[in-house]
Amino acid sequence: MDAVMDYIARMGQTILELARLFTLKDALDVAIVTMLLYGLVKLVRDTRASQLVKGIILLVALFLIAYYGELMMLYSILKSFLQSGLIIVVILFQPEIRKSLEQVGRSKTIQTLTSAVGRGKDAENAETRQAIAGVVEAAGILQQLRMGALIVFERQARLGEIVATGTLVDAGPSGQLIANVFFNKAPLHDGGMVIRNGRICAAGCILPLTASDSVSAELGTRHRAAIGMSEDSDAVVVVISEETGQISIAIGGRLTRNYNRLTLAETLEKELVGEQESAGSGILGRLGLGRDKQEKK
Repeated sequence: MDAVMDYIARMGQTILELARLFTLKDALDVAIVTMLLYGLVKLVRDTRASQLVKGIILLVALFLIAYYGELMMLYSILKSFLQSGLIIVVILFQPEIRKSLEQVGRSKTIQTLTSAVGRGKDAENAETRQAIAGVVEAAGILQQLRMGALIVFERQARLGEIVATGTLVDAGPSGQLIANVFFNKAPLHDGGMVIRNGRICAAGCILPLTASDSVSAELGTRHRAAIGMSEDSDAVVVVISEETGQISIAIGGRLTRNYNRLTLAETLEKELVGEQESAGSGILGRLGLGRDKQEKK
């Protein structure tokens, strides 16, 4: 009993000594490492990387068995394999690492810093609002005609690779032009349209499909492409169903459905501009939706 109490006393003295030597720099060090470990655990848990981690743990366990069991051939093979562990991990986890770095680049802090440089905010917002008005008008036209559409609003993450798969357009985002691109006999209607800096940048673009197993089976390729594009970037993706005419929006890998022209305009305004306009002005006024909103109130 005395030995146990002695051990506890020594441990207490050690902890107190460490606490006295603990500085603000040490606290910052611990906080950063904790955040990195949390991010790593979250990355592994939320992706298919968890299966790879199980395989790596199994290899390490085999390595330890071979070492202590003196299985020389197995030990030599696993030792050679694990010596290149860092390179192997980077290769195996390349998609997950890339996605994590992209998420860091899309964080609010980075976006705030990068948005401080470049064009005037007022001019940029005016162009974005004009593009939103064109998309909302086109959505109304396409809904009536039962024609599908897939429209990507580029934000901080540049979509050069996606634009390269389509046809460059570089045109003003009028509702008639957008609806005409997605007319079901038009050459570019099958792909996605990318809107950059308030202008139609390209059409007929090939978008990545989501690999998520949680997507409803009733959703087709167009909706899966919208979700996939929003998973791989910070883009806001508007998708119109060809079968039902239903309007949906994909942001951050999440698809929300059942929008009308009013709620579509409000959501795009909030996500792309970050502030709501009064019901009688701006986008809602130009679309004739401001009066409807005031009447509902």
